[in-house]
Amino acid sequence: MSKPPFSRPADSAACRELIRGGSKSFFLASLLLPEPVREAAYAVYGFCRLSDDAVDVDGGDLAAVSRLRARLDGAYAGTPAREPIDRALADAVFNFAVPRATLDALLEGLEWDAQGRTYETLSDVYAYAARVAGSVGAMMAALLGARTPDLVARACDLGVAMQLTNIARDVGEDARAGRLYLPRAWMREAGLDPGTWLAKPVFNPQLAQVVERLLRCADDLYVRADRGIAGLDRPYRPAIFAARHLYAEIGARLEQQGLDCVSRRTSVPLGRKTQLVLLAARRAHQGSPGSSCGPALAETRFLVEAVTHEAARTNAPRLGRRAGIGGDLAWLIDLFSALQWRAGAKVGPLIQRPTACVD
Repeated sequence: MSKPPFSRPADSAACRELIRGGSKSFFLASLLLPEPVREAAYAVYGFCRLSDDAVDVDGGDLAAVSRLRARLDGAYAGTPAREPIDRALADAVFNFAVPRATLDALLEGLEWDAQGRTYETLSDVYAYAARVAGSVGAMMAALLGARTPDLVARACDLGVAMQLTNIARDVGEDARAGRLYLPRAWMREAGLDPGTWLAKPVFNPQLAQVVERLLRCADDLYVRADRGIAGLDRPYRPAIFAARHLYAEIGARLEQQGLDCVSRRTSVPLGRKTQLVLLAARRAHQGSPGSSCGPALAETRFLVEAVTHEAARTNAPRLGRRAGIGGDLAWLIDLFSALQWRAGAKVGPLIQRPTACVD
């Protein structure tokens, strides 16, 4: 196997230009990151953006996923394709010991979309969310050097919670594209036939019941994730708490607007986002993580095992401090946004609801 560096200065420049054009806030925030983390973030963003476009935007199919997987094979074998993103990704996964399973999980989630997979139970939805979002949490844990089983489990909880929030917000948008991510068993329990509703999506009290139930599950996971965030090194906490509150606010706003996720798309005002950043900064300096809140979700356990195993195999070091809350925050938010394939990724705090999530 060849060893890095695989990329050239021109490759890094190409990745930077992709980010400059695709996300101005991400690009500006990334300038505050230490160079190794910044370059790795550009590479991960670039590959995930490429993957999303190939399977979704460009109308790709299972063959597109196979081609992406072959490109991952090359990156991890030290023989990346002759494309800037591939060479930069090969450097990132080697230098940061990013487990192959996390990126494979992302591609598997895209494969499920290309197959038109359906989701009958909450566990089925969790399995999908684990792949398209829990994997993001696992990757972030690896990049931050937070590789203990409990911290990785909580990172995956956060990713799944974010995806549940986004599923709730995007019900109408997804339905108009022929997709349905709500648990179909829940819909039938509420008196809705999933196939009939998908053919003519409308908002009604029965749908509101299902959406509220999913948001309560997300709340459960946000609370679980809080334990892990509090256990991070202090410089990382403001950014992760901010991401947690910004995404959870989508659900809070949706509830305030009567849970209508079909005729309108919920967003969070800039002023409210600013308040949440300040809230996150305060939370980051309060208290200690306390006791663990339990094992990983069954559906994310494979991600936890992948990160912890890779840490043991490579003796992966913890990263040093990064420069500045502002850079941490914008980078994390935009990185999660880039990787939430169906999420839309408008972010923005949390209104607590009763936590009673049952399948």
